[in-house]
Amino acid sequence: MNNEISIGLLGLGTVGEGVAKILQQHQQDLRHKLGAEVAIKRVLIRNKHKERISTFDPAVFTTDIDEILNDSSLDIIVEVMGGLEGAKEAIEKALKAGKQVVTANKDVMAEFGHELLQLADEQKCDLFYEASVAGGIPIIRTLEDGLASDRITSLMGIVNGTTNFILTKMKKEKMSYEMALAEATRLGYAEADPSADVDGLDAARKMVILSSLAFSTAVHLDDVVVRGMKEISDGDLEIAAKFGYTMKMVGSSKKNDDGIELAVEPIFLADSHPLAAVNNEFNAVYIHGDAVGETMLYGPGAGSLPTATSVVSDIIAACRNLQLGVNGKRVHASQHECVIKPDSSSFAKYFYRLLVKDEVGVLSRLTSIYSNNGTSLQSVMQHPAAVEGKAEIILLTHQISRQQHLDVLQKLEGTASIISHYRIEGEETA
Repeated sequence: MNNEISIGLLGLGTVGEGVAKILQQHQQDLRHKLGAEVAIKRVLIRNKHKERISTFDPAVFTTDIDEILNDSSLDIIVEVMGGLEGAKEAIEKALKAGKQVVTANKDVMAEFGHELLQLADEQKCDLFYEASVAGGIPIIRTLEDGLASDRITSLMGIVNGTTNFILTKMKKEKMSYEMALAEATRLGYAEADPSADVDGLDAARKMVILSSLAFSTAVHLDDVVVRGMKEISDGDLEIAAKFGYTMKMVGSSKKNDDGIELAVEPIFLADSHPLAAVNNEFNAVYIHGDAVGETMLYGPGAGSLPTATSVVSDIIAACRNLQLGVNGKRVHASQHECVIKPDSSSFAKYFYRLLVKDEVGVLSRLTSIYSNNGTSLQSVMQHPAAVEGKAEIILLTHQISRQQHLDVLQKLEGTASIISHYRIEGEETA
């Protein structure tokens, strides 16, 4: 049994500083749990002259990543530097050198996770990635261990704190999208370039990671239907509230005998659904399993210490495996072939908000478009629009396929201007 476990830390940004702080302040607890001291011996940084929160001896710093990856005295490599290609290469080199690896990199795990986990299996090493999804929420460990005996049938999650913060401000404080985004940026919840968040790519990557794990298959980013929140129109959140819905940017993944359907998009979520009450920067993942039924994990989805907590929990798991001599014993190979459902096999209710000429017969023409498409309408409402001579039509459907939904959108051209449209989730199907 090792008396000391040595760590090489790649990156000392927001998360890296958090990891260092937890490891430095919790040494007594870690020694009690592991029977060994856990020490960061080398740290990769970009700028040696930058002022740091953590109190490292300057001798541990290096700007040369190979000095860390080639250091045979290091047991665990912790990658928190972010990015894609450089991080992937670092993880590969570390695994090939026989080191255990912990990463918080969702981009790498979404794009190359299957490849890297296979390499970890071949090298008999651990590759842990709890912090790659939902910050401080232990969702990866829950799926791998806590629900390992169950068969997961669906996941639905708010897994991007930036978009959830923006939508909360728009609903609760009546902010415009631009004002809410500016506030999110000021508070550090949004990057200078928020495209990955507001366009849905960040959440899509996380849903790839979760779905691959939950369904034991190789899901890829191209399998996810992605729609960003920039398409939300003025007044949509107020209309949602009138119908008993809350607008949320949600990632969803469902599996049955026909295959898997994955989407990240703004939806109308029933107010009665637990995810509807998740506000501000918080994340939550709602899980349905054959045995457990419905369960939800909730917590901070980002931030230095919440994310660092997940990283350190992975470090502890790798340390325990080192002490027991069982690193790399977990099998990561996919159990099932990934079959993605066609749009014709993906069903939901839909909301449409249309702008039409306020004239006799327009409602009849609209409803005939839906009926001719085999689309059953649950309700139809008409009221005057802000534009003279125009009227707004709001339609809610019963369950239809995504293909029917897409066909309706195409056939509406020439008859109506589409203000907005959303999938409806979280209520009893009809």
